[in-house]
Amino acid sequence: MADGFIHSFESMGLVDGPGIRSVVFLQGCKLRCKFCHNPDTWSISKKNIISPDDLVKKLLRFKPYYEKSGGGVTFSGGEPLLQPEFLLQTLALCKKNGLHTCIDTAGVGYEEHYIDILNNTDLVLFDVKHYIPDSYLELTGYEMNKTEPFIKALKNSHTPLYVRHVVIPSITDNEKHIKGLKDYIKTLPNVKMVELLPYHMLGKNKYQAMGISYPLENIPAMDKQTCIELQNKYFNDFGGNL
Repeated sequence: MADGFIHSFESMGLVDGPGIRSVVFLQGCKLRCKFCHNPDTWSISKKNIISPDDLVKKLLRFKPYYEKSGGGVTFSGGEPLLQPEFLLQTLALCKKNGLHTCIDTAGVGYEEHYIDILNNTDLVLFDVKHYIPDSYLELTGYEMNKTEPFIKALKNSHTPLYVRHVVIPSITDNEKHIKGLKDYIKTLPNVKMVELLPYHMLGKNKYQAMGISYPLENIPAMDKQTCIELQNKYFNDFGGNL
């Protein structure tokens, strides 16, 4: 079996999919989002190594909480698709043991593994960084077209999709942008819900500790109430909040 490189583990999460969930944060990400609050997940560190068997044994301790709340396990990061063998093997073991599975992803990994991964995934939280290619590149340092194979795989797999989008003051908070975002989301398959996430600066201290500059130094945190108002105005027909 393929070992995985883990950043951290949250046993009782409430915001990464339905119900009470364990959240496994994997190391490694190709994107360099200006609003990223986990820059310490960018590289695939080999500090915290775990096998699929050992991880699932750990997850099964919390199974009663998942079952009572309609929850399960969410694989996040970083970008979980960058550790495809470990992710696939762990997802398959989770399914074998009756655990609801979810991946939180930007859709940038190794496309030859996408279908197998999605066939073992009950829900995808898809992080839409931007819907205009030039703006996507400016915001993430990566080409938007790299997400197209994952979207194609989603269409073939029929895996339910929750869309997430970070709203950033002066960048993605105006109504023209939100209207365009809604039009883009309508082109995605299997969308069951949309959630607008207010930009925050909780990861700023990590940049300082790592000795790198914070990209949005002069941008304030997003007003939560404004974010809720945009959510209610444009996305209630997608099911509202997570």
